[in-house]
Amino acid sequence: MPTVTVIYALLFYVATAILIVGLGFKIRQYWRTPQPLKIPTTPAPMNGSGVVVRMLREVVIFESLFKSNKWIWIFGWVFHAAMAVALLRHLRYFTEPVWGWVVLIQPFGVYAGFAMMLGLAGLLVRRFVVARVRYITSPSDILFLLLLLAIGATGLSMKFVSPTDIIGLKAFMLGLMYFDWQPLPEDANLLIHLGLVISLMIIFPFSKLLHAPGLFFSPSRNQPDDVRMKRHPGAFEAENQARGA
Repeated sequence: MPTVTVIYALLFYVATAILIVGLGFKIRQYWRTPQPLKIPTTPAPMNGSGVVVRMLREVVIFESLFKSNKWIWIFGWVFHAAMAVALLRHLRYFTEPVWGWVVLIQPFGVYAGFAMMLGLAGLLVRRFVVARVRYITSPSDILFLLLLLAIGATGLSMKFVSPTDIIGLKAFMLGLMYFDWQPLPEDANLLIHLGLVISLMIIFPFSKLLHAPGLFFSPSRNQPDDVRMKRHPGAFEAENQARGA
């Protein structure tokens, strides 16, 4: 087995383990963190079903971002929507036979790659052009955007500049899933692309990119505005009740 194949196979296993365990730990931490205050952002739904609808709007159309800043919303929504399509397109490398709907979105996935780059470029430029955003921008914010841009650029280059062995790549990915390793095509663009993806998988659970699962645990979004229907004791009052005071 080629040395490159062994190295990348082991890296993918390690990165996948870090991603799954890290995400599980952070989600557990979010889940167990108490929310002592009733702080839904108004106007807010007054029951659980309304909260579900509100969260769906946040996830699908970024409602609160749309209301606060249209330009950031355009670039942010385009990036996230295009990335979702591009990721779904990549399912063809992990399924055999390929699902019918995955086949149908293949042409759209290519254009989604360009849209993703456009959205990321807009978000990166915003970090330098808008003074108040530049003031709160840290080096890690820039590096995350550059990492995502590099992943998109190397992925598109394999499609339009230096095509790689797609059949060999799929065999490698399926081999990882079934623990039947197959040689990885030793194409420079492919190796760089996979290396960047592995890096993203490793740092994801420890970065600001955790806003993806963190959104569902935001007390300003996941709480109903039911203070008129039921009493919600404050932290001091709840502590006294717990002590039997």
